[in-house]
Amino acid sequence: MILDNRGLEPPQPMMRTLAALETLPKGETLTIINDRRPMFLYEQLDELGYLYETKESEDGSFEITITKG
Repeated sequence: MILDNRGLEPPQPMMRTLAALETLPKGETLTIINDRRPMFLYEQLDELGYLYETKESEDGSFEITITKG
């Protein structure tokens, strides 16, 4: 599943991401695309036990792949 959060004002990207993760089956991945690095989201992901990888794109956006463990 891919969730494009570009153009949204905080906290919308984080709220959309957390809502999508609630419905994500265990072992599946969610890829989000954000305008900025989601620092507060990382704290939530750590607390919830998700694995994630961040890549910065050439256009300055960030692609974060999150795996539900």
